[in-house]
Amino acid sequence: MTEMAGLKPTHFKWEMAGSVAIIQLDNPDRKNPLTFESYAELRDTFRDLHYAEDVDAVVFLPNGGNFCSGGDVHDIIGPLTKMDMKGLLRFTRMTGDLVKAMLACGKPVLSAVDGVAVGAGAIITMASDMRIATPDAKTAFLFTRVGLAGCDMGACAMLPRIIGQGRAADLLYTGRVMSAEEGERWGYYSRLIDTDKLRDEALNMAQRIAAGPNFAHSITKTQLNHEWSMSLDQAIEAEAQAQAICMQTQDFHRAYHAFVAKEKPDFKGD
Repeated sequence: MTEMAGLKPTHFKWEMAGSVAIIQLDNPDRKNPLTFESYAELRDTFRDLHYAEDVDAVVFLPNGGNFCSGGDVHDIIGPLTKMDMKGLLRFTRMTGDLVKAMLACGKPVLSAVDGVAVGAGAIITMASDMRIATPDAKTAFLFTRVGLAGCDMGACAMLPRIIGQGRAADLLYTGRVMSAEEGERWGYYSRLIDTDKLRDEALNMAQRIAAGPNFAHSITKTQLNHEWSMSLDQAIEAEAQAQAICMQTQDFHRAYHAFVAKEKPDFKGD
């Protein structure tokens, strides 16, 4: 299995708080844009997280008052205008692979947003399992504003499931900013947090989750993603099988014995 505590990425900041991994994009002067290299390194990191035993949850944090300004205009957008179709498809598949890796990493992912989260930055928040934000968060799926379709990196599949088809269409056709208040009201953000408390609240949430039954959390994440394409009958059967698997874990037995003893269970993820 992979151990991630000693990871030293080149294109983003990484630290561990217990078994919670913290990621921050690291160009705050330019509102933390993504580059070809940071896309690829994030994709590879999330692929490795699937096998990591020392990480139980992941938190994306803002840096310097902003989350992410999307693809870098000079490092990405400019070069894309000079690529042929084969090169363009290689790039768009690579960016989609980041979303796939986030969905398949087996760890709950929380995005804590301050300032701008636009373009691919908004997609990262969308691909996270949970989202919180400050009142100053500005989220935009702005692809149409640069002459592209709104169907980028899974947005047309995932965003309607989070906020509804009509609201998603509003954002994806116009590329307009979704305010923090709208995001909370629409269920995109589960809560709004004061700026000076955002990091602590995000880590507290992630650490509470990481202290739980982590094998079961990985099953929950799998089912949340897979059941999108299932009928209700298929979903109920899949959940019956998933829960039966979880009932064989030691964490299930620990929870029972702790309940009987009126104690708090000490989950170990096995």
